[in-house]
This record gives sequence, C-alpha cells and structure tokens, in this order.
Amino acid sequence: MVEKKEKKGPGEIPQSWRQVVDSETISRSVQRLSYEITEKDRDIEKLALIGIRTGGEFIARRIQERIQEIEGREIPFGIIDITLYRDDLSQSAEQPLIQGTDLPFRVSGRRIVLVDDVLYTGRTVRAALDAIIDFGRPDNVELAVLVDRGHRELPIRPDYVGKNLPTNSNEMVRVMLSELGSEDGVYLIEKKQG
Repeated sequence: MVEKKEKKGPGEIPQSWRQVVDSETISRSVQRLSYEITEKDRDIEKLALIGIRTGGEFIARRIQERIQEIEGREIPFGIIDITLYRDDLSQSAEQPLIQGTDLPFRVSGRRIVLVDDVLYTGRTVRAALDAIIDFGRPDNVELAVLVDRGHRELPIRPDYVGKNLPTNSNEMVRVMLSELGSEDGVYLIEKKQG
C-alpha cells in the first residue's frame, strides 16, 4: 500500500515553519508604521503609498487604510511590479510572470512611501526605485517594511520598520497574510542543505 501525502491548502502552515511574529504583533506594527509616517511630515498633501507586489501591496493597503482613519482624508495608493527591473532576470530560465503596475496618481512632486513585507538584500527595493523613476520624479522616497531581516547587499535602509528580525543566511522569512488566504504571521524556515 502506497502512503499518500496530505496536500496543504493555501492557508495551511507546514509544521516545520517556526512562527516568530503573530497576527496581533503584525497589527500593532502596521498601526505604529502608520503613525510614524504621518508624524514625520505633518503636511500629508503630497503623501502617496506604493506597495511592492505581492506582500508589500497588502501591507501598504493596510497602512493606507489606517492613515485615512487617522487623518480623515483619502491617501493615494499604488502597486509596483518589479519583475522586469530585477537584476537577476537574465539568469532565470523561466518566463517572468508580470502582474502589472498600477499607479493611478502622478508620481512627480510626491512624497512616496514605498512599502514591502520583508527587507533582505535590498535588491527588490533597488528594482522598485528604478520602476518608480520611470513614472516620474518624486520629491522624495521613503521605505517602510514590516520585517527587516538584515543581510543587506546594497546600501539601502528603511525609514520605518515594523519588526527587526535577526536571521541566519540559511533561513528564509515568509510573511503570511489574510489577503493571501492565511492567518497573519511571520515564519522562519530552514533552507534545505544540498
């Protein structure tokens, strides 16, 4: 008799993943990030949020909703797809999956807060900056991340951090969000050796 492996649904977390941030901490982090963004520059007339697909767009949307509650006004929101701006694109044998960029506002002259779920080497942020500049010249770009795990390869640092999470290079960080069919959480995953 052959033993069948159970297939995990999209929201199920493998037992080998170690939760390091729970949903309540994520919620508090988003709230703190929202307040820090509004407090840094009280003139929010020029503020716009841009989330990096995929995790960053959901964190950015949550921040946008929270800032709108705080300020009682609409905050422009957009999504940037960095697929064609990646510096490892030529090394991939697979055809890239492009989900598209949606920036329904003028980038030039704005205070842009770029949002991602995890900051690691800095290469994703570099690609996002290149993509934004193709749409115009913002007054400034700030970076907000839910998790900063270290191990930078480029001189990029966040302006706003939800959680600093020291990691080893043999670990991966996975952010699971309700928008992706799972309970909110941040997990450490050991990379398989060999």
